[in-house]
Amino acid sequence: MAQESHLVLCVDDEQVGLRVRKILLERAGYQVLTALNGMDGLAIFRAEPVEAVVLDYSMPGMHGGEVSAKMRQTKPQVPILLLSAYIGLPAEVISLVDLYMTKWEGAPILLSKLHSLLQRGNAPAGSDTGRESSESKPIQ
Repeated sequence: MAQESHLVLCVDDEQVGLRVRKILLERAGYQVLTALNGMDGLAIFRAEPVEAVVLDYSMPGMHGGEVSAKMRQTKPQVPILLLSAYIGLPAEVISLVDLYMTKWEGAPILLSKLHSLLQRGNAPAGSDTGRESSESKPIQ
């Protein structure tokens, strides 16, 4: 799946998962910046022309809901995809992001949803860009 070279920021405190996600996205044609915590992620987000964010929910110090709230204050137009191992995050967290998915949904779904977010970002003003949430459950 060839992509335009969009700049994506991935924020996750788990180094291995972050590295795997970076490789996956780069192989799909994205440019990827990474951060191991919310504070570093916010600094990169403010300094770089990030076009989308893939954000983990559960991180020490500042969880993904707090990070996304601060990102919305800085650049509200940048789409945020929230990843979590948890099902059923609080509605106030889900309302801050464009898409939510569980980590169990896998790489093809992540790529598809990220592509969809970036396409919406390129839609003309006034287009419907309503936020969605995933109803998927992890595989038992």
